Amino acid sequence: MTTKIRCKWAESDPLLREYHDTEWGIPEYDSRMLWEMLMLEGFQAGLSWLTILRKRDGFRKAFRNFDPKAVAKLTELDIERLLSDEGIIRSRAKIEATITGANIFLEIEKSGESFSQWVWKLAGGKPVRNETGEVPAKTPLSESISAALKKRGFKFVGPTIVYAWMQAVGMVNDHSADCFRRNVRGTKTAK
Repeated sequence: MTTKIRCKWAESDPLLREYHDTEWGIPEYDSRMLWEMLMLEGFQAGLSWLTILRKRDGFRKAFRNFDPKAVAKLTELDIERLLSDEGIIRSRAKIEATITGANIFLEIEKSGESFSQWVWKLAGGKPVRNETGEVPAKTPLSESISAALKKRGFKFVGPTIVYAWMQAVGMVNDHSADCFRRNVRGTKTAK
């Protein structure tokens, strides 16, 4: 039996291995999922991604499966409720940023362009394969996308957070050279 070689960051926990093997780095084109991942990356700021993965179901429950229309309607009373929800990261600023992000998502969609079309256009339209062997914390592209997101009003979207999001949603392929996922094409389809 052959052991799968994967990116080293994914070896320390079964949840990380599952996420790496089935989701991380696969190009994502579903607008809602792209937005969910951007919001989760914002919640991750200052924490480990494993913490977010362990609370992912709690986040989905708290934010109504990241339905932007439902999240945009959350009130101050909902914020207070979420601040006591142990299933999520209880940060007022991050909760409010998610509600704001839902409204921005809806504005983009209302303009006639899907969130997916908009962010993938910012990323150059196709995944970037990192051939350097080094994984940066940010790139000129993540800085550019960060600036565009901030201009729209998104919060917790600095260049480092945006680069982590780009990796997660497959805008950039940062799988290590020996990782079994490096040359595997994604199975997600455009929507």
